Amino acid sequence: MGDTGSLALGATLAVVALMTGQWLLLPVVAAVATAETLSVTLQVGWYKLSRRLYGQPRRLFKMAPLHHHFRLKGWSETQVAQRFSWPVF
Repeated sequence: MGDTGSLALGATLAVVALMTGQWLLLPVVAAVATAETLSVTLQVGWYKLSRRLYGQPRRLFKMAPLHHHFRLKGWSETQVAQRFSWPVF
């Protein structure tokens, strides 16, 4: 989707949640987006920290963001899309 589309989608979800008074459900709807963002943050942070601690960088995931990690583990694109769409449906 890219940055532009994901930012627009996130802003739309936030506005709709606030306008309808369902703002407490927003973390549930945004769980996948939050997990994707956290996976990148954790990967970069651990990479830099492990380089200082162990002398050579290590990774938490095969690749970040998280959906690429699962693709490299052998999941098909369809499986990733189905599993990552659970909070929306």
